[in-house]
Amino acid sequence: MTLETILIWLVVGLIAGWLASAVAGGGYGLIGDIVIGVVGAFIGGFIFRGLHIHVPWSGIPGTILVAFVGALVLLVILRVIRSATTGSRW
Repeated sequence: MTLETILIWLVVGLIAGWLASAVAGGGYGLIGDIVIGVVGAFIGGFIFRGLHIHVPWSGIPGTILVAFVGALVLLVILRVIRSATTGSRW
């Protein structure tokens, strides 16, 4: 894996994580948004592949879209878990 590949993963993760945090509310900071975005990219890939959905754009914009959708799903799951353990609502 080259340095360029790692930087692209970090930038895609940051953008997707930040967008998902902006839509879902709340945030986890710079590092948290990157982690949410990168993990979201894997989740989004499984979702899109499993449902046979094709991304309308290729390249970085399509990757960001998939990572954004996955990051949103991850944030919703984290909120459900947090509300179940604390007994509070969203």
